[in-house]
Amino acid sequence: MKIQILGTGCPKCLQLTENAKLAVQELGIKCEIEKVTKIEDIIGFGVMMTPALAIDGQVKSCGKLLSPDEIKGMLK
Repeated sequence: MKIQILGTGCPKCLQLTENAKLAVQELGIKCEIEKVTKIEDIIGFGVMMTPALAIDGQVKSCGKLLSPDEIKGMLK
Protein backbone atom coordinates (compact mmCIF):
# COMPACT_ATOMS: atom_id res chain seq x y z
CA MET A 1 0.00 0.00 0.00
CA LYS A 2 1.18 3.51 -0.79
CA ILE A 3 0.03 6.82 0.68
CA GLN A 4 0.87 9.97 -1.21
CA ILE A 5 0.71 13.40 0.39
CA LEU A 6 0.16 16.04 -2.27
CA GLY A 7 1.33 19.51 -1.34
CA THR A 8 4.15 21.99 -1.75
CA GLY A 9 5.30 21.91 1.88
CA CYS A 10 2.88 24.22 3.67
CA PRO A 11 2.27 23.63 7.41
CA LYS A 12 -0.98 21.74 6.71
CA CYS A 13 0.80 19.48 4.22
CA LEU A 14 3.50 18.71 6.77
CA GLN A 15 0.88 18.00 9.45
CA LEU A 16 -1.02 15.69 7.06
CA THR A 17 2.21 13.74 6.54
CA GLU A 18 2.65 13.36 10.31
CA ASN A 19 -1.00 12.34 10.73
CA ALA A 20 -0.61 9.70 8.00
CA LYS A 21 2.51 8.31 9.68
CA LEU A 22 0.66 8.14 13.00
CA ALA A 23 -2.35 6.40 11.42
CA VAL A 24 -0.13 3.76 9.79
CA GLN A 25 1.76 3.23 13.05
CA GLU A 26 -1.44 2.88 15.09
CA LEU A 27 -2.88 0.36 12.62
CA GLY A 28 0.39 -1.57 12.58
CA ILE A 29 0.43 -1.91 8.80
CA LYS A 30 3.30 -1.63 6.33
CA CYS A 31 2.81 1.30 4.06
CA GLU A 32 5.01 3.57 1.96
CA ILE A 33 4.42 7.28 2.51
CA GLU A 34 5.53 9.53 -0.33
CA LYS A 35 5.45 13.32 -0.54
CA VAL A 36 4.46 14.73 -3.93
CA THR A 37 5.61 18.35 -4.06
CA LYS A 38 5.92 19.25 -7.75
CA ILE A 39 2.97 21.32 -8.95
CA GLU A 40 2.89 19.44 -12.27
CA ASP A 41 2.62 16.09 -10.47
CA ILE A 42 -0.09 17.37 -8.11
CA ILE A 43 -2.13 18.70 -11.05
CA GLY A 44 -1.62 15.32 -12.74
CA PHE A 45 -3.74 13.82 -9.96
CA GLY A 46 -6.48 16.35 -10.78
CA VAL A 47 -5.93 18.12 -7.46
CA MET A 48 -6.41 21.89 -7.32
CA MET A 49 -6.39 22.34 -3.53
CA THR A 50 -3.81 21.06 -1.08
CA PRO A 51 -3.16 19.32 1.14
CA ALA A 52 -4.42 16.20 -0.56
CA LEU A 53 -4.07 12.52 0.23
CA ALA A 54 -4.02 9.64 -2.24
CA ILE A 55 -4.00 5.93 -1.43
CA ASP A 56 -2.56 3.64 -4.10
CA GLY A 57 -2.78 6.48 -6.64
CA GLN A 58 -6.44 7.30 -5.95
CA VAL A 59 -7.19 10.72 -4.43
CA LYS A 60 -9.23 10.33 -1.24
CA SER A 61 -9.20 13.90 0.06
CA CYS A 62 -8.16 17.36 -1.06
CA GLY A 63 -8.16 20.76 0.57
CA LYS A 64 -8.57 19.29 4.05
CA LEU A 65 -6.25 18.41 6.91
CA LEU A 66 -7.34 14.89 7.88
CA SER A 67 -6.95 13.60 11.42
CA PRO A 68 -5.14 10.31 12.07
CA ASP A 69 -8.52 8.69 12.80
CA GLU A 70 -9.96 9.86 9.46
CA ILE A 71 -6.94 8.43 7.66
CA LYS A 72 -7.22 5.14 9.55
CA GLY A 73 -10.83 4.87 8.37
CA MET A 74 -9.67 5.18 4.76
CA LEU A 75 -6.95 2.56 5.22
CA LYS A 76 -9.16 -0.13 6.73
